[in-house]
Amino acid sequence: MKIAFLSLPLTGHLNPMTALARRLQSRGHEVVFIGLLDMGPVVRAADLEFVPFCENEFPPGSVAKDWGAVATMHGLDVVLYTIRELAPPLLKASLENLPAKIAETGVEALVMDSVYRFLEIVPIHLRLPYVQIWNILHFDFSGSTPLTLYGWPHETSPEALARNLEGLQILSEVQGNSRPIAQSYAERNGLEIDWSNPAATVSKLAVITQTPKEFDFPIPHLPPQFHYAGPFYDHEGREPIPFPWEKLNGKPLIYASLGTLVNGLSAVYDTILEAVGEFPDMQLVLSIGMNLDPEDLGTTPANAIVVRRAPQVELLKHAELCITHAGINTTLESLAEGVPMVAIPIGYDQPGIASRIVYHGVGEFVELGKLTARSLAELIAKVRSNPSYRDNAHRFRKILKQTRGLDVAAEIVERAFQVSQERPAPQLAESRG
Repeated sequence: MKIAFLSLPLTGHLNPMTALARRLQSRGHEVVFIGLLDMGPVVRAADLEFVPFCENEFPPGSVAKDWGAVATMHGLDVVLYTIRELAPPLLKASLENLPAKIAETGVEALVMDSVYRFLEIVPIHLRLPYVQIWNILHFDFSGSTPLTLYGWPHETSPEALARNLEGLQILSEVQGNSRPIAQSYAERNGLEIDWSNPAATVSKLAVITQTPKEFDFPIPHLPPQFHYAGPFYDHEGREPIPFPWEKLNGKPLIYASLGTLVNGLSAVYDTILEAVGEFPDMQLVLSIGMNLDPEDLGTTPANAIVVRRAPQVELLKHAELCITHAGINTTLESLAEGVPMVAIPIGYDQPGIASRIVYHGVGEFVELGKLTARSLAELIAKVRSNPSYRDNAHRFRKILKQTRGLDVAAEIVERAFQVSQERPAPQLAESRG
């Protein structure tokens, strides 16, 4: 089967999606990755066929320029900016260009990023089977648990459930600016969609999250096509990142990173450097990303190595602790190596992931508004001194070794597309999202 992959043009989405594409390719499927020009180097490094689209609307350098604006945002501001300013033009261009690329490549099915909201109406229109992937922490639309945009703890009291349902109201904002673009496409192509149902366009074949069930809050009712899988990484297919390994001195290692997107808050890095400076018996590797320069930071203590990019998985194998923004990929990669965490969630799904880190006893988190060098140092000392955090992280390391996330996801995709071939039908039935 010839399968097309579509992903948001962001590292945190591309890494798991290219890993899944590679796994399906290894199982005998012909795979193409359709995306913006800036995605080409990442996709080709994964040894996948890359087909660019939207070249006129998004020429080279567009992703860094457009998404660079969110680097210094935090909280719901970064979410609202993304859905108001970034998502609508990307959706409009994608809807206009994707049908032709599908015809050109001759793909028979699509694997789509769930956060690439409303692009799924193209395969609905073309009557092609599609499944959706949650690369970020999935949304719970039932209200049984807090929406991942919030760092609320998991509680089951009537007050907490009412709070969860109220928190879901932001989803109408999430759909607001992009929905008219999708509605226009649907009307032009004679599609009848119940736009009052937020799950009307969700795949009826399969929706897969790379979050393992063991790391989630307990959700009592999930749609039948929803599947937990496990982390999507195979430690291959990524561009090599140089690192001065000779500078590691053998002391217990703290690895710190705020990811690749909302990572431009220099004050947060300064706080990390100041806090870790209080632990001369440890060594810090701090990866600051491409939105800042090391010269932008304050004083670097003698026990710190500051780099713009780092080989994260390899460093986690040596680490005793990870200071993280609580992105899903860093979190799962830390757990895969049995490394406990101190989280500083900044935006998007990070607050919900941070609350799960605490819920499962694999670390602690501090809200950005309460972050100080003293509060961070206290959490570092707490996680280091209490062996339960490392024990719980080691338990997750065993769990993740058994989940076989990529194989599970690939098998679900294959079953979904096989079912679609055996029983072809439009994907417009009512969904319990």
